[in-house]
Amino acid sequence: MIDFNDISYLKNGNSRQRTAYELLTGNLVMENLKPFDPILVGTIPIEIDIETSDLDIVCSWQSADIFKDVVLGHFSAYPNFTIRDTIINHEQTTIANFFIDHFQIEIFGQNVPSRQQSGYRHMVVEHALLIKYGDDFRTNIIKLKREGLKTEPAFANILNIQGDPYQALLTLENVLTL
Repeated sequence: MIDFNDISYLKNGNSRQRTAYELLTGNLVMENLKPFDPILVGTIPIEIDIETSDLDIVCSWQSADIFKDVVLGHFSAYPNFTIRDTIINHEQTTIANFFIDHFQIEIFGQNVPSRQQSGYRHMVVEHALLIKYGDDFRTNIIKLKREGLKTEPAFANILNIQGDPYQALLTLENVLTL
């Protein structure tokens, strides 16, 4: 199992993972977010990304204001920077988006430990499923994503899971050997 807590695993990954590693370390993204326990989540860490996939980073904050100040201070000068507050999964959430080179970055912060946030939990379940079902399964997920499906609906489609795919994948956490 990959240790997703440290992005150094990207150094030995595919070309897109290596590029992501260089971009994140070269621009001190994870270093600047360190007080908020940043974890890169989503499709790039588990090699099911497509050309338009972004770099998603979940963070945990104690104070939304301090988190926003740090994000604004370090990233607001990047192209297409936006920051907004919303409610996701009944939690106050701050989301910042911007570009570094050709990668869109999304920083997602909640007052929830990073490893308990849905983005991290989905990625861990998806990674376990990819290991369990192999390369053809991975290829089919990527194919569905290229056809326009989001990641969790693509998994639900292939696994024939009914209902809300985001919640359904989380029900597999206790079933899969992670």
